[in-house]
Amino acid sequence: MIKGARTTNQRIVLLCATYLCLFGVLWVRCLYLQVFQSRPLARLAAAQHRISQTLIAPRGNILDRDGRLLATSVRAPSVFANPHQVSSREYLAGVVAPIVDRDAGLLKRRLGKDKGFVWLARHVDRKAAGRLAPLRRHGIGVVEESRRIYPNGPLASHLVGFTNIDQQGLEGLELALDGVLRGRPGWESTLRDARGQTLIGPWTIHVDPQPGADVVLTLDSVVQGMAEDALSWGVKKFRAKGGTIVVMDPQTGAVLAIATSPSFDPNQPGRVPTASRRNRALTDLFEPGSVFKIVTAAALLEERLVRPDERVFCEQGSYKTIGRHILHDHHPHGWLTFHQVIALSSNIGTAKTAQRLPPETLYRYIRGFGFGQKTGLELPGEVSGIAAPPSRWSKLSPFIIPIGQEVAVTPIQLAVMTSVVANGGWKVKPYLVQRIQTASGTILREHRPAPRERLLRDETIGVLHEMLSSVVASGTGRLANIQGLTVAGKTGTAQKLEPTGRYSHSLFVASFVGYGPVPDPRFVMVVSIDEPRPLYFGGVVAAPIFKRTVEQLAGYWDLSPHRSPAMMVKVP
Repeated sequence: MIKGARTTNQRIVLLCATYLCLFGVLWVRCLYLQVFQSRPLARLAAAQHRISQTLIAPRGNILDRDGRLLATSVRAPSVFANPHQVSSREYLAGVVAPIVDRDAGLLKRRLGKDKGFVWLARHVDRKAAGRLAPLRRHGIGVVEESRRIYPNGPLASHLVGFTNIDQQGLEGLELALDGVLRGRPGWESTLRDARGQTLIGPWTIHVDPQPGADVVLTLDSVVQGMAEDALSWGVKKFRAKGGTIVVMDPQTGAVLAIATSPSFDPNQPGRVPTASRRNRALTDLFEPGSVFKIVTAAALLEERLVRPDERVFCEQGSYKTIGRHILHDHHPHGWLTFHQVIALSSNIGTAKTAQRLPPETLYRYIRGFGFGQKTGLELPGEVSGIAAPPSRWSKLSPFIIPIGQEVAVTPIQLAVMTSVVANGGWKVKPYLVQRIQTASGTILREHRPAPRERLLRDETIGVLHEMLSSVVASGTGRLANIQGLTVAGKTGTAQKLEPTGRYSHSLFVASFVGYGPVPDPRFVMVVSIDEPRPLYFGGVVAAPIFKRTVEQLAGYWDLSPHRSPAMMVKVP
C-alpha cells in the first residue's frame, strides 16, 4: 500500500511539473510576444483592418478664351482589394473578372501580392461597381476617383494633350502645366471590420486634397474647329501625309488655333501611333522655300538697297550661280520690277538682288524675325530650327538662303515672321495661356505682354503690304483671293531632303503664309502641307486651304468687306 501510494505521488509530482513547464513555456512566449513583439504584431493586426489610400486632387480644367471646356474631370468608380482578407484568389478573380471586364488571370496575380491594397480595375462602369457591393466582406472595395475626359474629342488634341490614368500629364498642355493643373493630393486612413465595412470614428484620418487651378487659353474653339475642318479637307483633297494650320493675332501674339493632321482623340490616345500625336507646328522642321522671301525683301527694303520699281533681269528662268549650281524659276521671266519679283516669286530675281546684302546683315534679319530660336510657346517639344551664322555658310549660301534653302523653320516661327509685316513692323512673342485661375474664378496669374521690338519702318511695311497683296490679287497666290476681302500673303514650295542629303524631286512641302483683312489685319495664318500629291505647289495646294479657312473666319467675325486697289502685276 505504501509503495503504491508513493508511486501515485510521484506521478502527481511529474504531472504537476509537466504542467508547470508547459505554463512556463506559455508564459515566456506570452512575455516575448507582449513585450518584445508587441509593436510588429500590432502593425500586422492593423494592416489586416486598416486601409490607407491616396486621394488624388481634382485636376483643374482647361478652357478656351470664351470658357468652353477643353479638358475636365468627372467622378468614376474604381475597384480595389485587400489581398490579406482574400481567402480564395481563384474564386474571387473568377467572380470579379466578368463584372469589370478584366482578365481573370491578371486579377488572380494581383490578389496574390503581399500588400494591403491593390487595384483590380480603374474607372469602371457605375452599374458594374454596384454589383460588387456583396463582395466587401471578401476584401473587395470600391472608391470614387477622378477621371480625365476631353468633351470635344479630337478638337485641339495636339495642344491640350492628355494624362495617364493617375492624371499625370503626358503630352501637350497637360504635361507643360501639370504642376498647375494637378493640385495637391490628400489621403485617408480608416479601419474595416471583419465583414469589410468601414468603421467611422476617431481612428479615421482624412486630409482633403487641394484642387488644381483652371487654365484659360487664348484659343478660340470655333476658329480651331474651322482650321481643323479646312486642314482635313485639304489633306484629303491633295492626298498629303499631313499638315498644319496656325492662326494668330498679329497685334498681341495670342494663338487662336493650331490645327494638326493627322489628329487623334485624347480620350483614347493609345489607338494611334506616337507620330500622330506630335504637334507639327512646333516639332516639324522644313525648308520654307519662297515664303522666306519675305525676310529677304524686308531686309533689302529696310536697308534701302532696292526700290520696289527697280528692274531686275531674271535670266529667262535659268541662272548659273556658283560652280555647276543653276537656279531655276518655275516660269521664265525677263525684266521684272522688284515688286514683280516678289509677287511672281522669282528665285533668280530674289537671289540676284540679295547679293547686295552683306551676309552678316541678312543673318541679323533672319535672327530678328525669330528663326534659329524657340518662340517660347507654352508647349513641350518645340525645336529651334536651323539658321547657321555666316561663318558656316558656303559660297553658294548667299544665293540660296534668300530663297528659303539651307534654313529650317517651324510653322509657329513662320507665324511670328508674318506677324511682323501684318502688325506694322513689330516682333511679337506668341502665347497660348491667357490666365490661371481657381475654380471660383479668382485669378492667380495672368499673361502680361512682353516688350515688343521694332524691326521695320512704316515705309518698308507699306511696300511689303503692296507686294504681298499683289501675290494674292494677281501673283502666285491667286487661289487665296477672296471676293470682297483683301488679304495678303506669300506662297512657298520646298523640296524635302532625301536620306542621301540630296533634294527630292517627288517630295515637297507646300505652304502659304498670309494675313488680313488689309490694311488692318486681325489675323495671320500659316498653312503647311506635307508631301501633297500629285500637285505640290504652295499656290495650288496651300492657298485654297487658306482661302477656305478665311472665308469661314469672315462669317464668324463679321469682317466688313474691304478691298484696297489691287496691285496688278504686269509681266513684260
